[in-house]
Amino acid sequence: MTISYTLKVANSRFGGFSKLLFRWKGSIYKLLYKEFIVFMVLYAVLSLVYRRLLTEEQKRLYTKVAQYCNRSTDLIPLSFVLGFYVTLIVNRWWAQYTSIPLPDQLMCIISSNVHGKDERGRILRRTLIRYANLSAVLILRSVSTRVLKRFPTMDHVVEAGFMTQDERKKFESLHSDFNKYWIPCVWFTNLAAQARRDGRIRDDVALRLLMDELNLYRAKCSMLFHYDWISIPLVYTQVVTIAVYSFFAFCLIGRQFLEPLEPGQEGDLDMYIPLPTLLQFFFYAGWLKVAEQIINPFGEDDDDFETNKLIDRNLQVSLLSVDDMYQNLPPAVKDKYWNESTAQPPYTTATATETLKPSFLGSTFDMRMCEDTEQTQPAEASPSMPRIHTPLLSRFFAAASPAISIKNLGRGSRAHSHLRHPRVDGGFPSPCPNRSENPESEACIEEEEMEDEESRTSKSTTSGCHLAGTQPLEASKTWRKELPLIQVKAPSSESIGAHQTEAWEP
Repeated sequence: MTISYTLKVANSRFGGFSKLLFRWKGSIYKLLYKEFIVFMVLYAVLSLVYRRLLTEEQKRLYTKVAQYCNRSTDLIPLSFVLGFYVTLIVNRWWAQYTSIPLPDQLMCIISSNVHGKDERGRILRRTLIRYANLSAVLILRSVSTRVLKRFPTMDHVVEAGFMTQDERKKFESLHSDFNKYWIPCVWFTNLAAQARRDGRIRDDVALRLLMDELNLYRAKCSMLFHYDWISIPLVYTQVVTIAVYSFFAFCLIGRQFLEPLEPGQEGDLDMYIPLPTLLQFFFYAGWLKVAEQIINPFGEDDDDFETNKLIDRNLQVSLLSVDDMYQNLPPAVKDKYWNESTAQPPYTTATATETLKPSFLGSTFDMRMCEDTEQTQPAEASPSMPRIHTPLLSRFFAAASPAISIKNLGRGSRAHSHLRHPRVDGGFPSPCPNRSENPESEACIEEEEMEDEESRTSKSTTSGCHLAGTQPLEASKTWRKELPLIQVKAPSSESIGAHQTEAWEP
């Protein structure tokens, strides 16, 4: 029986999880107490042998062995191996639960698309849903020990009403070396096709919808079979088990109390009960027992799936849906809020405080915007301010504006004059030769170049005065006039696209 404690943890309160520690059924104590007792007995036996039966020379040898075993525990990656294994087991456990076939969607489609209030219509609907339930019973008999104990033979399945005697003869006459849980699904499809020919299913769209839902139902039955067939690789389970057992085998020897090897050496505190080691065993061995319990949830453990209850529920609910509830509708009348524009269901006194909370409209709904009206005015991009597209690497070093970026380019060209090649007309090539010239941008760049050169010239002149006296200003002016100017062309839309394509070519 599945242990449910959801109501106990519905609200977070002081000691909420602590109250769950005192439950026995489905607890870790019930799973682990036998292994825990064996570990404690073995630890106590080794401790008594060391303290009472060994000689001094034997104690010295045992101390070296114990120290070696204690160091060896650090070489076993127990947390990594066990944690990954348990995570895999838990994911597989939940996936198996979601693969259990439930007839809820199928019974709604049968009830709404297989028509007829007469006896023939009732037989069709009840037989279709019974075939679906029979397929689930057959597959659960193959994977669940609880269901197999309930239906050990096909006689029990017939006696339970899932199958008639004629259907059993048909079922057993079909010889196959494999599981035959799929046979009722084939019966379902043939009967649905016959209902379509008889007009009980009125169009092909409804038949297609019914077949699609049956295929999903059958796929879940098949998935359960494959989960039972294909287990987690045995080698992985063996590795995890050996890792846990070998770790605590080393702990049995290495975590014992040891007397000092030298006469005056200070020893460890003599703890007759190794509480940290016992807690470590409780955590790691308990982790392994959790994986052992849920690796096959179709057994008879406390937290395994209640498959027999699911069978009872599915049969009862599905028969009610397709038979008693077929076109058995309450009268359609005006609802309570017919004349109200906004429906507001009432609250009880215990929940009245929830009406004081405002509705959530979005995380930015209460965000305060800037009060400056100029910042909220719409703005359009000016076509006179072109955008320069640079290669990927140069974007990390780009400046805030095109003018500053070109100015930095000019500095780089002066620093490496051997990389500049003059043109035929005496100028220097532009970094973007395909772009059209813009006189305003050229004048702005020239002015910034002149200001930059003047500031640098004044710095060099000042430093020269401290070293070798005043130098003639004509030399600096001549040097400034000899520096070439970089001509930059304004980009056009065609050149920007072409340049961007060239920049991103591998």
